[in-house]
Amino acid sequence: MRTAQVGNTDLRVSRMGLGTMSWGTGTPISEVVPMLSTFIDHGGNLIDTAAAYGQGEVESLIGRILSSTIRRQDLVIATKSGFIVRNGQRVIDNSPRTLLADLEGSLRRLGTDWVDLWQIHAWGEEPLEETLTAADQAVSMGMARHVGVSNFVGWHVARAETWQRALQRTPISSVQAEYSLLARRAELELLPCVSALSLGFFPWSGLGRGVLTGKYISGIPSGSRGDDSSLSWFVEQYFDADSRRIVNAVATAAHGLSLTPAQVALMWVRDAPYVTAPLVGPRDLNQLLPLLATEDLSLPDPIVSALDDVSGGPNQGRSHQS
Repeated sequence: MRTAQVGNTDLRVSRMGLGTMSWGTGTPISEVVPMLSTFIDHGGNLIDTAAAYGQGEVESLIGRILSSTIRRQDLVIATKSGFIVRNGQRVIDNSPRTLLADLEGSLRRLGTDWVDLWQIHAWGEEPLEETLTAADQAVSMGMARHVGVSNFVGWHVARAETWQRALQRTPISSVQAEYSLLARRAELELLPCVSALSLGFFPWSGLGRGVLTGKYISGIPSGSRGDDSSLSWFVEQYFDADSRRIVNAVATAAHGLSLTPAQVALMWVRDAPYVTAPLVGPRDLNQLLPLLATEDLSLPDPIVSALDDVSGGPNQGRSHQS
């Protein structure tokens, strides 16, 4: 698998990353280990996790794998901090003390002294200049090599990076946000900001929370997120008529190209302007292998244009990149 540079850093990641939110629940360790081993064998290295995933259980699972099966040096580990449970409620706390405690817990669970990329999980109410001191401390203490932000809109990112540059402090290296054929809002403000500041960009749910795979075209399959009362909210917003039209277009393109809808959706987001590496969440090896098979493939330009049009119009970044 080819690699991509993360913004202006020396960090290089595989052009596809594994999201780990469902690991340990929807994806048992018996599936995780062969998936991760196969991913590495194909040249993949990026895994994205968070202290909040399973309230730390996902990071603990990764730590167990690193202590027994996978070498730490084979992976680029990205994690996130700031979502915590307080009085039974999940809240965002971006105070430096909480963020650094969260990171310390992540390192302990992962069984490593440092992560390659530490991300502030979401925008919070704390003063930004205070939040960003945690980034400086994490890097200066050797707990993280690089720092990014997640689920920030464009002006949030611009403000954070401008502040850091002005004070010659730890730069913001990357942004993570939802982006797919079903969620193109990032093109309006966030991606122009990513381009202007030369940041890395990691789309989460590049397969439209699984909806772009086509699995929901004929109904809600048993065992899917849509069938899980605790997770159905995550996919239901893409069951509307506009989303169905986009999913059907992806399925039509896939049929004409002798590909799967998941492969078409992945290639569209992977090769979109300013994308470093999309994050995908296959639940088993059977879902992962077709995604890995797209490495040397690309969508024909007429198909890309047709999918752009059906999902919201021309992608202005394409003309800016050419």
